[in-house]
Amino acid sequence: MHQTPINIETVDRLKRESGIASIGKASIRELVKLVNQIESATNSQFVKMEMGVPGLATPSIAIEAEIEALRNGVTSIYPNIEGIAPLKREAARFVKNFLDIDVREEGCIPTVGSMQGGMAAFMVAGRYDKAKDNVLFIDPGFPVQKNQLKMLGMKYETFDVYNYRGEKLRSKLEKYLQQGNISCIIYSNPNNPSWVCFTEKELQIIGDLATQYDVVVIEDLAYFAMDFRTDKSKPGVPPYQPTVAKYTDNYLMLISGSKAFSYAGQRIGCVVISDVLFSRRFPDLKRYFPSDEFGKAMIFGPIYGLSSGVAHSVQYGFAALLKAVNDGEYNFVKDTREYGEKAKVLKQVFEQNGFHIVYDRDEDKILADGFYFTVGYQNLTGEELVEELLYYGISAISLSTTGSNREGIRACVSQVVRSQFDVLNERLKKFNENHKVDKAVAKSAAL
Repeated sequence: MHQTPINIETVDRLKRESGIASIGKASIRELVKLVNQIESATNSQFVKMEMGVPGLATPSIAIEAEIEALRNGVTSIYPNIEGIAPLKREAARFVKNFLDIDVREEGCIPTVGSMQGGMAAFMVAGRYDKAKDNVLFIDPGFPVQKNQLKMLGMKYETFDVYNYRGEKLRSKLEKYLQQGNISCIIYSNPNNPSWVCFTEKELQIIGDLATQYDVVVIEDLAYFAMDFRTDKSKPGVPPYQPTVAKYTDNYLMLISGSKAFSYAGQRIGCVVISDVLFSRRFPDLKRYFPSDEFGKAMIFGPIYGLSSGVAHSVQYGFAALLKAVNDGEYNFVKDTREYGEKAKVLKQVFEQNGFHIVYDRDEDKILADGFYFTVGYQNLTGEELVEELLYYGISAISLSTTGSNREGIRACVSQVVRSQFDVLNERLKKFNENHKVDKAVAKSAAL
C-alpha cells in the first residue's frame, strides 16, 4: 500500500460512515461535508476545488449601501416583490452597458441568487405550453439545476456540447427541437464546469432556432464577463458579454451577484426577461399562475410564492454596486481577473504531474483561464479520480455529475490560495508517482 498525504485508514472509515453510496457521484455539499470531517479527524488542510465559493472580498460600495439601508429602517418593511426601483433601473442600465441590449426596467426582477432565478424560470418557461414538457440542457452544466427540475417533477433532456461546436450545433439542436416537446433551452456562458465560451456563431444558431421553434432560452450568466481573453470591463464600450439576446426575443437571463460581484453571502441576483417575452400571453400558464402574461406569471407566481421578494437591504447594496459599475467608478472585471491568473498556474501544476485538460478549446481557440477548469488522468474515470484524490488532500467533483460524457473532474480555483500552489504540486507529484508504479505493476503482471 502506498504512502499518501492523508491517512488511508481514516479516509476509508469516514467514507464508510458518510453513508454516501458512491463518493465519485456525491453532490457538492455531500463532498464538502466529508472533506471537512477528514480535515478535522486528520488535522490536515485540503486543497479544496470542489465548490464554487467566491474567494474575493465584497466591494465596500455594496456593504456601505446595505448598512445605510438597514439604518434607514428597511428591515421593518416588506420589499416590493418586483424589486426596488433603484435596482431595477441599474439592472437595465447594466444590461445595456455590458451586453448592448435594451430591456425595460419591469423585466429586471431581483431574485434570491441565480438559484431562485433558475427555479422560477423553470416553473414558468417550462409550463407555458402543455405540449412542451421537456427542458433541454446544453451540457456540461450546473448539477443543481437538474435537481431543481426533479423537485418540480419536470422532465429534461441533455447532450454534451463538446463534439457539437460551431455549425455542428445546429443539426444537434434541431434533432431535439423537431420533436416538438422542448419548452426551453438552458446553458451557462462561460460554462460551468468546462469553461467553454460560446462563439457569436453558436449563439446565433441557438437564437435562430429558438425563434424558429418558439422555445425560450434561459441564459445563465453567473460568470459574467469572466472570459478574460478580451476586456469587457468598460460600460458602453465593446467588446460586450456575448449573449443570445442579439439573435432572438425568446430569452431570459440569469445574472448573479455571487461570482462576478463577490456578493454570494447575501443571495442576490436578477432574472432579466426580454421586452417581447415579458408581454407575451400563453393561455396554458393559467394552469399554474394568476396571469397568462409571461412576466406577470413570473412575478406573481414563483417570485411571490417562493420568497415574496428579495431581502430589502441587499437590494440597496446591489443597486449601489451596479450604479458604480454603470458609472465607470468600479471595475468589477479587474478584480475577478484573479481567478483567471490562478487558473493559468493551477492548470500547469496539474499538467506537469501527468494530468491533461479535458475541455481544452473553443472551436479553434485555446480555452480561457477562469473560475473553473477540467482535468483527467490516464485511464481513471472521473468518479474514481474524485475518490482517489481524497487520500492526497485534494477535493473536486466528477464531470459525470454535470452531464458530461467525458472522463475527468471539475476543479474550481476560488478557494485555492496562492500559498497552496506548492502544496498542490507536491501532492500531485506523489499521486503521479504512486500511479506510475501501479501502472508498471499492472503491465508486468499482464506480461
